[in-house]
Amino acid sequence: MTIDSAARRWRVRAPVAGLAAAAMAATADLRAARDADQPPPPGQRSPLDASRLPAAGTYQLPRLQAAPDGEVLTSDGRRRRLHALLGGRSSVVSFIYTYCRDPEGCPLAWRTLETVHDLLLADPTLAASAQLVSLSFDPTNDTPEQMRLFGGQRARDPRVRWQFLTTASVRRLLPLLEGFGQEVTVETDARGRPTRTLNHLLRIFLVDDERQVREIYSVATLAPEAIVNDLRTLNMERGGAKATG
Repeated sequence: MTIDSAARRWRVRAPVAGLAAAAMAATADLRAARDADQPPPPGQRSPLDASRLPAAGTYQLPRLQAAPDGEVLTSDGRRRRLHALLGGRSSVVSFIYTYCRDPEGCPLAWRTLETVHDLLLADPTLAASAQLVSLSFDPTNDTPEQMRLFGGQRARDPRVRWQFLTTASVRRLLPLLEGFGQEVTVETDARGRPTRTLNHLLRIFLVDDERQVREIYSVATLAPEAIVNDLRTLNMERGGAKATG
């Protein structure tokens, strides 16, 4: 299954038994917004009723496709392979601009991931098997030092691993974006060389410890409680073993 075919509609996942019990009421406008992968109407930012989430481990997350691999730079400037950083833990992967101010863009993703971070702090066992990964959309501006400053204390907190990554160039970045199915508009110079990515759809990717994409969250479906629930489901799927990497 490709990423394009995997851009699924928001739903509360049903337990293995009792599918009908998981249905959620929604207005026609909100359903249309979700189907179009667009923000819900004003005043309806959070359609999720966390109390109606199925229990972790009672549903399955499909394997959508393998996460791409490529060279990235850590916030201390080391060159690493993305697969090496993703292996062994469930990862919540997002692409960001450190300077984005679009309320439906990176700031929304940041607030969501901050809440996921805080929920992981409250669950050390889950935190030991999970991580957050933020990768820059703009390596020209977002150098390793800039990513380190942007991550701040979050990047240094040993209780929850949060990696702030960039790449050496836009050319290094583009195959990763393509591999995840993250659509962007690319700015080029007079010679046609890529210089920056511009417009993009906000997506956050859930990647398991075997580097398989298992869920894609959009603007209309971001909910920290659902992400943590999915992390717990993946942890139970792998037997609850703690990561050692």
